[in-house]
Amino acid sequence: MDLEDGVRLAYRHRPGRGPGLLFCCGFHSDMNGNKATYLDRYAAGQGLSYTRFDYQGHGASTGRFADGTIGIWFGDALSVLDRVAQGPQVIVGSSMGAWMALLLARARPERVAGLVLLAPAPDFPTRLMLPSMPEEVRAVLYRDGVWDRPSEYADEDYPITLNLIEESERHNLLQGDPVPFDGPVRIIHGDSDEVVPLDHVLKIPAQVRSADIVTAIVKGGDHRLSTEADLRRLSAVLDELVGRD
Repeated sequence: MDLEDGVRLAYRHRPGRGPGLLFCCGFHSDMNGNKATYLDRYAAGQGLSYTRFDYQGHGASTGRFADGTIGIWFGDALSVLDRVAQGPQVIVGSSMGAWMALLLARARPERVAGLVLLAPAPDFPTRLMLPSMPEEVRAVLYRDGVWDRPSEYADEDYPITLNLIEESERHNLLQGDPVPFDGPVRIIHGDSDEVVPLDHVLKIPAQVRSADIVTAIVKGGDHRLSTEADLRRLSAVLDELVGRD
């Protein structure tokens, strides 16, 4: 999909019945990860429409990761919802993708049939990432405007920019008015998540207007939530929200 700024977003769309599934992947992840491909198999088995995509600077999309911001990546997600996905969507978001899902529900509540938030990380640059940086790393970030962060899941470092952190504050959700969404919200989080603390996640329900919010805490669950048991748990939640044929 071509955007106005010359960026091309990579996506995959499977036609099917509704409500469809729209997957928003995490920070520095892509649409070929375990959960994204598992959802493709789930959707195929249920005859559901399914859409997944890569943000700018991620996966098969063009653009540089270092140029990305929360606002830019949210714009990508909104473009996919508006131009590719059809009808009501159950939006499944992983980590940063759960933040994107909440932003989509705020922007297009009439298009969202439900939210499934996996290891959700709203507001993470200012509330989690920056406070956890050692003083010497923050010094590099403020001096150079960028810090090359060692990756936990890949061989190469990747850049964290000061612009990413400062711009992200415009999109923070864990303060101010609740997200005006009244549909079902299902949160799944591991109590051994090494990236997003449980107390951060437990702030989310108060920031969404819906009265239909269930938070499941997975004993021993990590940030990826990609074990067979985790994926079965995700299927059970989706069975509830999209129904079975």
